[in-house]
Amino acid sequence: MTQTAVQVPARAGQEVQITIAATPISTRERNIAFGVIVVIAVLGAIVAPFAHVQLARVDAFIPAVQSVMCVIDLLTAVLLLAQYSIQPTRGVLAVASGYVFSGLFAFIQTLTYPGAYSPTGLIGDINSAPWIFVFWHTTFPLALIVYTLSKDEGKEADLSRRSIGVGIVGTIAFVLTATAALTWLAVDGVRYLPAMYLNTLQQTPFAEQINIFLWAINLTAFVLLFIRRRTVLDIWLTVVLFAWWPTFFVGIFYTVFRFSAGWYFGRLAALVASSTLLVVLLTESAALYGRLANALLLVRRERADRLANVQAATAAMAHELRQPLTGIATRGAAGVNWLKRTPPDLSKARECFQSVIDASLHANDIIAAIRDLYKKTPTEHTMLQINDVIREVLALVHDDLQAEGVIGTGEYQENLPEIRAAHTQIQQVILNLVKNAIEAMRSVPPDKRRLRLVTGFDGNSVVSVYVQDSGDGISPDQQDRIFEPFFTTKPSGTGLGLSICRTIAEDHGGKLFLSKSDARGTSFELVLPVDSPASTHT
Repeated sequence: MTQTAVQVPARAGQEVQITIAATPISTRERNIAFGVIVVIAVLGAIVAPFAHVQLARVDAFIPAVQSVMCVIDLLTAVLLLAQYSIQPTRGVLAVASGYVFSGLFAFIQTLTYPGAYSPTGLIGDINSAPWIFVFWHTTFPLALIVYTLSKDEGKEADLSRRSIGVGIVGTIAFVLTATAALTWLAVDGVRYLPAMYLNTLQQTPFAEQINIFLWAINLTAFVLLFIRRRTVLDIWLTVVLFAWWPTFFVGIFYTVFRFSAGWYFGRLAALVASSTLLVVLLTESAALYGRLANALLLVRRERADRLANVQAATAAMAHELRQPLTGIATRGAAGVNWLKRTPPDLSKARECFQSVIDASLHANDIIAAIRDLYKKTPTEHTMLQINDVIREVLALVHDDLQAEGVIGTGEYQENLPEIRAAHTQIQQVILNLVKNAIEAMRSVPPDKRRLRLVTGFDGNSVVSVYVQDSGDGISPDQQDRIFEPFFTTKPSGTGLGLSICRTIAEDHGGKLFLSKSDARGTSFELVLPVDSPASTHT
């Protein structure tokens, strides 16, 4: 920090997104998704040497795991459709349809799986379950490919509420119809399809080829999503696709597939992946609910504060204006009486009329101050260096410092980041604090009048300005009221200066508060964010 005396100062010349299909990928999201992929890859590498090893046959494993996956996928689809109803981007319908396909086929396969509910399955034959698996893992990546190629670049479709409902109902009807047709083909028409299993455990060569096809279509969707990734939904869908790879690889490289270590691992990885997007949706929904609740609370509080401010302003205005208006009437009447005298006393009349003028100007100052406090007008915000603003203020009050016998110093932290703010407003805040400090020191001996302006940075997000004087301080009973409109400790003050300054600070996303006041002096602190909300106002 550098310190300079100021006897000869130098003059200085993101929309909150509410759906994951529209929310840009943050560094945190990217790192978490990448971490999940790395964990799956590492675990897959550990299991790979033992993937062919046959483990205990647990017939309840498939119905248990895939029933859970069915519920998870359908819940995910419901949440995606809900997000579509809020921000109707057509690509989300494709993803939702993919999850409906996935949930339905996950459950239907349990009905055809040998040993799940019966030794040969409730419906179909030994090859029905693998063909359901093929349809499952063809429709899901195809839906994601459609989503990737038809994304609306984050723009909402111009749809009415009725059109949105028709789109949702139409999508669900299409998926149900397609699922029913493919299920019939896998159950009743399976005799017309190539066989993929010789028995309940051993695959045919064709099954190896079909697994290569499934992995290829999955890889295509993965690559397209990775290349065109822009949103949170994109990045997590790549995780879901990647988590199915172990299942395909085991089917490609091993003929004895079911109930092997690789088979169990692949299904568990798929279960985790199936849950991932649901967890993300629930987490984002909870976060959104929290943001909306806070926003609603702030709106209500602001509305109540505005009403209270209007009531306070009205009462204070009536109180403040009564005195000058009474003076105008009284002194005006007195002036007329002095003129009615014989001979007229022009000197006394002039004095009365001058008092009338002064009272009217004082009333005008009160009205102007109230207007400045409550008027919200667009202002120009630019990048500025707070150290330069301090130097400008000290230059402006140079004569006042000399006239009052005040020694002022500026202590500037080096390499402060710039802030985006309205230059004139921030300068006015600091200037007002400095003038208040100068006036506060009139009651102390001239040799003890010291003014310090100190800048600082917390190293993270805010810069601070401290304005410290060596006056007698503010009495404890007044410290809680100094920011109230129309409250003043000065005989000629309007009581609006600090109130306006605090309003300006809060409009810039910052704070102004009394940090210390005792018999040795008073210190005010102005805190302004480096990335101010004011940057969005022009």
